Amino acid sequence: MRVLLSIKPEYAEKILNGTKRFEYRKAIPRNRSVRTVVIYATMPVGKVVGEFEVGGVLRDKPSVLWSRTKEASGITRAFFDSYFSGRAEASAIAVNKPRRYAKPLDLEAVSGSATPPQSFQYLTER
Repeated sequence: MRVLLSIKPEYAEKILNGTKRFEYRKAIPRNRSVRTVVIYATMPVGKVVGEFEVGGVLRDKPSVLWSRTKEASGITRAFFDSYFSGRAEASAIAVNKPRRYAKPLDLEAVSGSATPPQSFQYLTER
């Protein structure tokens, strides 16, 4: 199973070039059969630019999760703290085998909608 995630272009690029190996999320898919994350790079890119295999999901207190993932976070501690402010639990999807598409795809061709997902969207298999 695949899911579509909306990711800021700078972080999408870091995932695809291998410098960001964790994608942090407040809400993650509950379906454990999700194996692939499809990356929609938000505006100004506005395209589906690649994908990666899910290497597992980590959940813990924000301070513990940061200490476990900071070396491959691709973000600053200040951004992390701001993102998870007031939360008792933080989640991170481990990025495995990122793959950039040779030609970025239109969102509607992938998701069936021109509106990007707020957190994630399950995708039907091709």
